[in-house]
Amino acid sequence: MLKIPLSFIPWICLALVACGNSSDEPKQEPTATTISVTPEALTVSDAAGTSTLKILANADWSITSDADWCTVFPSGGVKNQTVEISLKYGANKDLGSRTALLTVAASDGTKKNLSLTQTHAASVQLSATSFTVGAQGGDMKVTIVSNTAWTITGGDGWCAASPASGAAGETAVVLSAAENTGAATRTTSLTVAYDGGSQPMTVTQLSDVVNTPAGYSLVWSDEFNDMSRDMPDESQWWYEVWNPGYVNNELQRYVAGKQGNHVTAEQAGGLLRIHAIKVGNEVISARINTRESWQYGYFEARLRLPKGKGTWPAFWMMPKQDSAWPACGEIDIMEEVGYNPNYTSSSIHCTAYNHTIGTQKTAERLTAGAQDEFHVYALEWTPDYIRTYVDGRQLFNFPNDHQGNNDTWPFDKPFYLKLNLAWGGDWGGAQGVDESCLPATYEIDYVRVFKKN
Repeated sequence: MLKIPLSFIPWICLALVACGNSSDEPKQEPTATTISVTPEALTVSDAAGTSTLKILANADWSITSDADWCTVFPSGGVKNQTVEISLKYGANKDLGSRTALLTVAASDGTKKNLSLTQTHAASVQLSATSFTVGAQGGDMKVTIVSNTAWTITGGDGWCAASPASGAAGETAVVLSAAENTGAATRTTSLTVAYDGGSQPMTVTQLSDVVNTPAGYSLVWSDEFNDMSRDMPDESQWWYEVWNPGYVNNELQRYVAGKQGNHVTAEQAGGLLRIHAIKVGNEVISARINTRESWQYGYFEARLRLPKGKGTWPAFWMMPKQDSAWPACGEIDIMEEVGYNPNYTSSSIHCTAYNHTIGTQKTAERLTAGAQDEFHVYALEWTPDYIRTYVDGRQLFNFPNDHQGNNDTWPFDKPFYLKLNLAWGGDWGGAQGVDESCLPATYEIDYVRVFKKN
């Protein structure tokens, strides 16, 4: 047995340690963070929907979207577990494609980006699709907003669009109607066509041909055709200017055609338009009267009524020499209230018959489409009776009792014609008002007066 001197033992230990430190085994490096996303990019259609992707990472992670139209669920995962992510996105109503950037971030700060791109379908938006113009013709404006090229066709030769084509973006288009010399209202269709679809527009043109009632002759009219004017002819009409609540507890302020930049009575395209407009804390409107007055005759107007709870349009008559109401008399040819749409009425008021004592003489009937189309409202007033008509069909009849009593028949003196659009009040506001319908517009194509031959 070999004996090793004690003095050699320390040297042997040092040699063994040295041999251990000279091992060829490699040192362990930290593991790199990896993030795998499948797929790394997505493209979807313009419709709302849901897509999925799978994420696997060797570290805990989270995912976020930089777009409010794209949401992710769940919003993260743990290392070494594959997680399926649901991407939910809304419909793309923009004019172009849009992209959401999705970021997957590991717990150590490593990030991976991916994108969701949503395409857009061809789209054309019109500021209006239905137009009405008077018989003399004129221009109507429509704004086209699109993300693609478009063309306009149709018009039947009497209505043309300029420009008739355009590219993506916003384009102001003018529809020009020629004069209508015929006896009937006419309608034409135009089509805005683009790749993948089309949109229709309708233009209706009224006729100014006078249909004289039997036994009468035309003695006065306003067709509102003077294109040099943008407001009613004040040689033919005058305004009443009233504060709110002056009559019938109505809410509007009547102004003389305009207040600042707000116009309440305008003449354009062969039509008179009376507007009720919210300005600040109040509503303004217009109430106009003919300067001329008549005793007996046939009176008619072609009207399209406003929409909305709170509107109260009227076509009516009051005496030239106005005494105390109701003794003076009142003839209501047409009234309608917006909370009872398209039901038009006619009434008379006098001392014996008026609404304050519940004895007024009145008649009401559904005039289908009165708020969407023009209808003719007429009064035949003779020494023997007062009768009203809607589109030639009799609505109301009030005979003269020939007692010579002003309480029952004050209708033997000249009366003015009146047009106004009230807001709220005892009748118009009986079921409240809805200011979301403002501005509201009452349209008048013409007013005509005929006298017995």
